[in-house]
Amino acid sequence: MNFRVLAARFALMAVCTLMMAAPQAASAKGRTFWQCAPYAREISGVNIHGNAWTWWNQAAGRYQRGEAPKVGSVMSFQRTSKMPLGHVAMVSQIVSDREVLLTHANWSRAGGIERNVRAVDVSAAGDWSEVKVWFAPVGGLGTSVYPVNGFIYSGGAPRDFDEDDFKPSLDLDMSDVIADAKNEMPDAG
Repeated sequence: MNFRVLAARFALMAVCTLMMAAPQAASAKGRTFWQCAPYAREISGVNIHGNAWTWWNQAAGRYQRGEAPKVGSVMSFQRTSKMPLGHVAMVSQIVSDREVLLTHANWSRAGGIERNVRAVDVSAAGDWSEVKVWFAPVGGLGTSVYPVNGFIYSGGAPRDFDEDDFKPSLDLDMSDVIADAKNEMPDAG
């Protein structure tokens, strides 16, 4: 076994250990630690598992996909060097043809849930292929532009949850923490 594979396995074990400890620590503070994929699945009804960057291709043939946001649809972000596992977020409101509100987890604060935060289409063609998303530490959209695959339509109404609906649990759904074939390490997504 070469050093890179050994280092990757060690890092994966460390991440898994931290993920198991994070919900316990978060529970002590009265909140649950959420990754974006399980949270998006829970609130949108789009039943896809795996890293966020895989959702777009997994949705093919299972869910309708498109370029137009709809309430309850999941915005599928492409993977980037800053976001190697991609990101998924549910559209909670349409503000205009170039602005929506998103509800998602693990964006501004590790494991935190954000409801109804701004996402603006900044693509030249107005096709939602590039967006800026509100980021709490800067109190605005910031300068980062994120590539988007499009929207995955659940076919049903989004679920409406309060923070109290998410009870801390030690039963972790590890299906959303999958290292890809290149031995890349899972990251918050």
